[in-house]
Amino acid sequence: MEKHITLPLTEELADTLHAGDTVYLTGTIYTSRDAGHKRMCETLAKGEELPFDPMDATIYYVGPTPAKPGQVIGSAGPTTSGRMDAYAPTMMSVGARGMIGKGARLPEVVEAMKKYHGVYFGAIGGAGALLAKCIKKCELIAYEDLGAEALRKLYVEEMPLVVIIDSQGNNLYEEGKAAYLASKKQK
Repeated sequence: MEKHITLPLTEELADTLHAGDTVYLTGTIYTSRDAGHKRMCETLAKGEELPFDPMDATIYYVGPTPAKPGQVIGSAGPTTSGRMDAYAPTMMSVGARGMIGKGARLPEVVEAMKKYHGVYFGAIGGAGALLAKCIKKCELIAYEDLGAEALRKLYVEEMPLVVIIDSQGNNLYEEGKAAYLASKKQK
């Protein structure tokens, strides 16, 4: 099913999304990769506040290239999500609900998604220049020393994504493979 959704990604909104849905996302998202996630989790472990409010937030796993003159951001393609698997359950425990990236997730992350009503969106790898066109605003908010992995606040319009894993734990990667194998047996 095709859905146009506006953030924030509340629990109620997350629960309406299903693995396989095509989603056009509009609203504020944050960027972070493994170095940023590690630092955020260390901050939380110290009992300190994050540089942004994580409640109902969506985090895009991306390290964008520098913007050329006249651009908001450079190429902004997804990073392999497994690099954030060690940190994702902690981030969801403090309210972050949406994750955008590419690739499979560990069972622990899927369990946290079910517990906290999280959604994992897949972005098309290799299409960073096209995805960057959906980014209308970009603001550096923390960890500037991490360069491309610094935390950024983005405003996106109609960012094309696919729900890979929904809040019930349904996984498009597994369901798609099973459907394909079943179709091959029928022949």
